[in-house]
Amino acid sequence: MTRLNVEMLAADATEPITSAGNAQLGVAVLAGIAVIVLLITRFKLHAFLALTIGSLCLGAFAGAPLDATIASFTKGLGSTVAGVGVLIALGAILGKLLADSGGADRIVDTILAKAGGRAMPWAMVLIASVIGLPLFFEVGIVLLIPVVLMVAQRGGYSLMRIGVPALAGLSVMHGLIPPHPGPLVAIDAIGADLGVTLALGILVAVPTVIVAGPLFSRYAARWVDIPAPEHMIPQRTSDDLERRPGFGATVATVLLPVVLMMVKALVDIVVDDPENHVQRVTDVIGSPLIALLAAVLVGLFTLGRAAGFTKERISSTVETSLAPIAGVLLIVGAGGGFKQTLIDVGVGQMILEFSENWAIPALLLAWLIAVAIRLATGSATVATISAAGLVAPLAADMSTSHAALLVLAIGAGSLFFSHVNDAGFWLVKEYFGMNVGQTIKTWSVMETIISVVGIVCVLLLSLVL
Repeated sequence: MTRLNVEMLAADATEPITSAGNAQLGVAVLAGIAVIVLLITRFKLHAFLALTIGSLCLGAFAGAPLDATIASFTKGLGSTVAGVGVLIALGAILGKLLADSGGADRIVDTILAKAGGRAMPWAMVLIASVIGLPLFFEVGIVLLIPVVLMVAQRGGYSLMRIGVPALAGLSVMHGLIPPHPGPLVAIDAIGADLGVTLALGILVAVPTVIVAGPLFSRYAARWVDIPAPEHMIPQRTSDDLERRPGFGATVATVLLPVVLMMVKALVDIVVDDPENHVQRVTDVIGSPLIALLAAVLVGLFTLGRAAGFTKERISSTVETSLAPIAGVLLIVGAGGGFKQTLIDVGVGQMILEFSENWAIPALLLAWLIAVAIRLATGSATVATISAAGLVAPLAADMSTSHAALLVLAIGAGSLFFSHVNDAGFWLVKEYFGMNVGQTIKTWSVMETIISVVGIVCVLLLSLVL
């Protein structure tokens, strides 16, 4: 267990900062979440500010001293950013290198050259899943949707038949697979093993993306039959580059952190001896920080230098990749502060006491909580962070595999029915040139399918493991 996780568990074990009864705590939780929802949806306040204010309101409603509430919030913010902030930054750098060097275009072009006809939706799923591994969801959409529009236009394909599989691949990666911010924060909060979560996440992701992507796209194409909007097809990223990185090198760079983390997980399972030299080495190279750092350093050569970038151009690419993630870091940090406030006022213990008499399995409970927060706030990241904080005590007695499944249950719930309070909803609507009704029939239904199939797969795995 890492030092960070030990410190978080120690913090979680502290006495509540209020002696409020369960009824008052329950009202405080609902009121705190309601404040966040109202500020985000009605007043269009940034999620960072909404989470900060909601945390203070939660403490006030629970009867906690203001100074203690502030201390809990700042402690949670600091520990969360310390746990995942560097990983988010490294992921952003890798994603920017992939986009600017033309590596993403190389993957797209190679696969499309070998796919056609009925295979095209499956090719789009593969492209989106590979590209979506190191990229934030919004970045992935901006990168892939122009390609989707070009393929649909030039190949005469239905826009939904091509677009839905690509969106499904990106969304599943975003909600279930680390190193994306949501899963990373949930892993950190619950104390799950990252390698095991990654391995089980891939097992859940494969059937989920197949059902929500190529299979559902058949019906989405019938419900919404529209052409690709001409004005949304821009020049591609790498059209002005003299050369691009090779397909094999690009794929190897993207998959390097995944492979390193998977190797660590496998060695931990097979060897299971902390003193073993091999396991100690894999524990280091398979840690998220080293794995992503290795991918970034390799990418500087396999992507940046291979595209003919000078040292100054590579430095500029790295620098510009960090600016857009400031908001993500603040939201994730504030979400961690809200989580710590929930824990410190005693909400986690309250849920633990209630759940002992409930017939609802812990995995399903975690999914339902994430679904409720997702529907209310429209943010998968806020839903993941908040739900992880609420159900973290349930993981105390869980095995390593079930703690990982708890993370995946939360991730699946956080994707449920994206609608008008979700920025992703409007992004998809505008890129595809759809109206609100058409977006609900395609994008929103697809997100719901991902969520439901995801929790079903998680529950089935829990019966086996």
